[in-house]
Amino acid sequence: MAMTLSLLAYLVSSVCCIMALRGLSGPNTAKGGLMFGIAGMALAVVTTLMLPGVSSYGTIILGVAVGGGIGALIAKKIEMTALPQLVAAFHSLVGLAAVFIAAAAFHNPEAYNIGTRGEIHIGSLIEMALGVAIGAITFTGSIIAFGKLQGIVTGKPVVFKGQHMLNAALGCVLLLLLVLLCVTESPLVFWAIVFLSFLLGVLMIIPIGGADMPVIVSMLNSYSGWAAAGIGFTLQNNLLIIVGALVGASGAILSYIMCKGMNRSFFNVILGGFGGEAGGAAAASTASDKPVKIGSAEDAAFIMKNASSVIIVPGYGMAVAQAQHALREMADQLKKEGVKVRYAIHPVAGRMPGHMNVLLAEANVPYEDVLELEEINRDFSQTDVAFVIGANDITNPAAKKDPASPIYGMPILDVESAGTVLFVKRSLGSGYAGIDNELFFYDNTMMLLGDAKAMCEGIIRAMEH
Repeated sequence: MAMTLSLLAYLVSSVCCIMALRGLSGPNTAKGGLMFGIAGMALAVVTTLMLPGVSSYGTIILGVAVGGGIGALIAKKIEMTALPQLVAAFHSLVGLAAVFIAAAAFHNPEAYNIGTRGEIHIGSLIEMALGVAIGAITFTGSIIAFGKLQGIVTGKPVVFKGQHMLNAALGCVLLLLLVLLCVTESPLVFWAIVFLSFLLGVLMIIPIGGADMPVIVSMLNSYSGWAAAGIGFTLQNNLLIIVGALVGASGAILSYIMCKGMNRSFFNVILGGFGGEAGGAAAASTASDKPVKIGSAEDAAFIMKNASSVIIVPGYGMAVAQAQHALREMADQLKKEGVKVRYAIHPVAGRMPGHMNVLLAEANVPYEDVLELEEINRDFSQTDVAFVIGANDITNPAAKKDPASPIYGMPILDVESAGTVLFVKRSLGSGYAGIDNELFFYDNTMMLLGDAKAMCEGIIRAMEH
């Protein structure tokens, strides 16, 4: 009876997790999706704690209190701009948990009902081997991704001769070790798999540039899900299998969406990552030889007040400056003047899909005013003003015109087609791809150099007076 109730509770929890993913697919349903996710995980934890074989409640409660306290503290203090690296850091813990559980099951299989020492069921060995390998790769790979996004590790691709051949060779050795573990059940082979997977996680991620890190983070998200699903088989926990598969599949889909947003294949990202630390000084030195129009908040206010339509293009710079509230207030002022205002969102703006949508929703920007690239790109040619705030690579015409550019072929927002482009940026420096944006020097572009939030507040004051 107790087992039947636990299975039913796990089923309800699984449905809640599916509903959470469905709700989080849109900004207007995200809050409800989050509630489903919380309810599903709470039910899963309580059900697991009520299982007959669970003991040591004191240790469990202590672990939950410490982990939950740390998680709550981080969630409370984290800035929206740091979400990509936060996700990467949390994924590393999922991968490490998979390694720990696999190690515990391998050395004490009787506790997990998967056989005895030296005679572990072959199916459990396969699941355990895959889970520990994927988990270990996820752990070190996520640590490197976190370091690159946080600036602790260089964002530039770290490459050396024969790198891809070395990774391929190590991958083949890893597969051989996985087979050998299933045949011999050798502890030496098990820990060799762990060590080699840790090494592969590092070697796979260091050659990828900072501009591609969001794709890698979503890929590692997928890895963590598959690692959890593999360990779910070892633990004979249906819920962990289901939730792990959901995370693995959603991470893979997210990686696909981001690659599509950059018009690049996943293998192109893995084998030829671009971008690193913005070469601000180098970009400034080359840019200084070109004529550029520099405007002020007063100039921007005059131009937009006399426009009939304005499209706002937010980017990572807006997130860094926390300018979304001032931006919405500026848009409200324009609407009072009879100006049609909309927002154009690129799929990879802000380093994560949906990042800009969340920031704008935080500032209570109406959902109907926020449009994706495919919905609004054709409208730029009939728009008086494109107001670009903190974006760079996603508006660079080189993506359409320069075959030698690393971003060539990436879909961009066609802001250069607007009557006037007002470009808010701290400097004329390059973006994550490490290349100049030729749009800065177009005749219809006016650069508004400075902090994005301060610039929006200056435009609001100018319009009021």
